[in-house]
Amino acid sequence: MAAALHPGSPRRRIGLALLLLVASGYLCLCVWFWVHQREFQYSLGGTIATPRAAGLPEFAKIDVATEDGETIVGWWKAPPKPGDGVVLYLHGTPGTLPDYAPYLLPEIEKAGLGALAIDYRGYGGSTGRPSETGIERDARAAFDFVAGRATQSKIAVFGQSFGTGPAVALATERPVAGLLLVAPFASVLRLYELKAPPILPYRWLLRDRYDSEALIGRVTAPVMILHGTDDARIPIAEARRLYAAAHQPKTMIEVQGAGHTEALQGDAEARALAALAAWTR
Repeated sequence: MAAALHPGSPRRRIGLALLLLVASGYLCLCVWFWVHQREFQYSLGGTIATPRAAGLPEFAKIDVATEDGETIVGWWKAPPKPGDGVVLYLHGTPGTLPDYAPYLLPEIEKAGLGALAIDYRGYGGSTGRPSETGIERDARAAFDFVAGRATQSKIAVFGQSFGTGPAVALATERPVAGLLLVAPFASVLRLYELKAPPILPYRWLLRDRYDSEALIGRVTAPVMILHGTDDARIPIAEARRLYAAAHQPKTMIEVQGAGHTEALQGDAEARALAALAAWTR
């Protein structure tokens, strides 16, 4: 037994070698995640289509230049008359404009509002590669485009799922008239810690965190949050955390039995559209 524990014994050398091998493997796994993490967070490419092909002939395809030289694609419809409100829509992921806009932009139009929806950098026909900093630049460029085209209009921001992250950040940097968040998260880091395999120190490794919970307290515009009680992708507890961190005026609508893509329906949808119209009136 004494020989087995001796520092130079074969068993001890084998044990140390195995420990070093495991540690090296774990370190390699951490490095691999650090390098490839954005491949898990974002869905590059996707469907490219014109508004007309997607059944929205009243919308125009436009290109918006960002502050760092990328070009993002948007679908734009000016407000009915000068001074009418405009909604900037930031969609979820995976997916591109043809996957989301045909279901939402007509309802915004029926509410008497103009609208701009964008594909983030790397999505659809937009150039570049996505990152938190880059997508926040995309949202700012889209807001500034609307402000330049509809100079008399108030602009509300509507973020859905992933789009709620850049929507909250934008509302801390631009004078938005109101902020509508459908199926939001408190932070992407929290989602990783809740949903991802608990084998990596995500708090140390994750670069794009979209910490809406930390930012929303700086938003001075009215906030409305819609979330389904049966959302399996983003638990409703995330929306409740976000709501608790927001300042008044704020509204939380919990849609009973709704899943991740079902919160915007029925009375909840009517109240959301009414809020967008009221904020931008």
